[in-house]
Amino acid sequence: MKFKKEIRHLVYGILLVFSTFCFAQTPTPVLLSDAALELTKQQVTYDGSYFSIPYPNGDVPSDKGVCTDVVIRAYRKMDIDLQKEVHEDMRANFHLYPKNWALSRTDRNIDHRRVPNLMTFFERHGEVKKITESASDYVAGDIVCWDLGRGLYHIGIVTDKKTGGVKRNLIVHNIGAGQVLEDVLFQYKIIGHYTYK
Repeated sequence: MKFKKEIRHLVYGILLVFSTFCFAQTPTPVLLSDAALELTKQQVTYDGSYFSIPYPNGDVPSDKGVCTDVVIRAYRKMDIDLQKEVHEDMRANFHLYPKNWALSRTDRNIDHRRVPNLMTFFERHGEVKKITESASDYVAGDIVCWDLGRGLYHIGIVTDKKTGGVKRNLIVHNIGAGQVLEDVLFQYKIIGHYTYK
């Protein structure tokens, strides 16, 4: 009887360690949604200026930012440093990244803050999802990119919050009014749809 009890405790202990390891190591899409929603409490002025920032885990001033900074800051809350991840991938595979800025080498201050670079990174290391006109295909934790026209691109995070009438997931993004939660999923032309980690 005592032996069976010890075996049962041993099995419970193994299961506890296993489940803790499995669930603690891999952030879930819902966590990204929660991290994005948390950012909406932070007052931010839209500012796309070039900043020299520390590396790794560098960030522009906390009261400034653009659309990419929403994604960067949300992932950082999950201990994922896109500055470092994008820089290392670009350094090793520079030829695979866009040449929109006529650069001959990487720049760890700004590379991760450019939508085309994030799109390339997510295509290489995340999951590329279908671009559709069905709201149900865009779930909490997804990353969406848009073409605003005239060479301007935008990026945001799909949350688990819904609109009242159409039951469409809301987006956390910054298109000029700070880090806000809005119903903008189909407001612009979608050109990218991803999940990462």
